[in-house]
Amino acid sequence: MVSLAVEICGLKFRNPILTAAGPTTRDANSLLAAVEGGAGGLVAKTVSGASEKNPRPNLAKIKDNILSADLWSEDPLSKWTGEWYPKVKKGTDIPLVASIGFTAEEVGELAPKVVAAGVDAVELTIHSPADNPAPIVEAVKTVKEEVDVPVLVKLGPVPKVKRFAEAAEGAGADGIVATGSLGPCLSIDVETAMPLMGAAGGHGWLSGPAVKPLAVRCVADIALAVNVPVIGAGGVSTGRDAVEFIMAGASAVQVCSAAIIHGAGIYGRIADEMSHFMQIKNYRTVEDMRGIALKHLPEAPMHPKARAPEVIRSRCTGCRLCEKSCIFGAVKIIGGVARVDLTRCTGCGLCVSVCPTRALRF
Repeated sequence: MVSLAVEICGLKFRNPILTAAGPTTRDANSLLAAVEGGAGGLVAKTVSGASEKNPRPNLAKIKDNILSADLWSEDPLSKWTGEWYPKVKKGTDIPLVASIGFTAEEVGELAPKVVAAGVDAVELTIHSPADNPAPIVEAVKTVKEEVDVPVLVKLGPVPKVKRFAEAAEGAGADGIVATGSLGPCLSIDVETAMPLMGAAGGHGWLSGPAVKPLAVRCVADIALAVNVPVIGAGGVSTGRDAVEFIMAGASAVQVCSAAIIHGAGIYGRIADEMSHFMQIKNYRTVEDMRGIALKHLPEAPMHPKARAPEVIRSRCTGCRLCEKSCIFGAVKIIGGVARVDLTRCTGCGLCVSVCPTRALRF
């Protein structure tokens, strides 16, 4: 029997599919809708010392991704501590995490107030230079002196994310969340020549499937570097996405862009898909999968010489996707089955990745 339950920093989650701080967790009702939709844990929209007036427009769908200039909560802290956090805690028994930012001084003042309102943990989003984790270290130390609940640190996709994670752990962080959206980015409506975002410069931050490979790499790097739990974020929209993050070392994942596009029911759908995958693969618990891909990450480049993939004839449907995608003309469908020309194949692996039935493999 499959169990999706996970325990992170002493908090028990019914499944590892959490909300992420953002537009879909903007108030008590949206958080409770996420619970109804199947989320295993809640992270509320980021609050700071002063409420924010977001630019308009601030959200746009780009294929299956989201470009956002939506910043932190436009509602005052008093609304969160006096009404919304308590309402959520009264309406559900799953963990509630408050996201707070953005300087050590601000989070030091905010943390005791949100904890007094009943939240179970805090997630710090700290403005920090891309090459210097010192502001994060200061913020963690400050908050740890103020509260006795788990303190998580959310890291952006900085080049030296491993160094940042190690610094956060050294300062006393109980967990790491990776990663945030990517940007600044710019997208223009060619019909009007106007930027999609109303922020200065037309800038926004990208999230969704396009950033997932970067986020998975960050999670793997961090999981190999620290001993505290890692929560993955960035492009999770299916159960297989969640499994990928967990195999890379994450204990849970956060979802935002998919919830914007598909609604609150996406949390439960991802959890159900993950459960189905685990049943098929004979994984009993989430912990059985956590980090199992890390041992397969090569320390040096694999197979520098060309190596052709094997064709599993019984799985091949002759769909021709491999043939169409092979830029070297090495794959042909002959007699309804893929054939690989060893004199042309460079072993690039593209055909393996496009095959819908996994009839090609190394």
